[in-house]
Amino acid sequence: MGGTEDSGKNECATKTEEDKHEKKEKSKHKDEDEKGAKSEEKAKDKKKDKDKKKKDPEDKKDLSKLKLKLEKLDAKMQALAIKREEIVKLISDAEKAAANPTAEAAAPPPSA
Repeated sequence: MGGTEDSGKNECATKTEEDKHEKKEKSKHKDEDEKGAKSEEKAKDKKKDKDKKKKDPEDKKDLSKLKLKLEKLDAKMQALAIKREEIVKLISDAEKAAANPTAEAAAPPPSA
């Protein structure tokens, strides 16, 4: 009966060695997959760079294109000015509320 105990220990040792070997194989495959993904990303980045619109020096001389650019910028600036006014109003309201915390607390709630 003593022989079965030794064979059981050997089986466990063999299984752990096999597990280690499998883990190494998996990690190798994982590393290869990561390297492949990185190279694919680099290839995509290069392709994007090629696809980017190259600046045409004649665009700076074309009156209609310049006017379109100006209109777009004006529209963006107007939208930003509106947002700025809203933020300034919120800031001033917050400052007033911070300056008069007792006035809001002492004021009775509005009746309906």
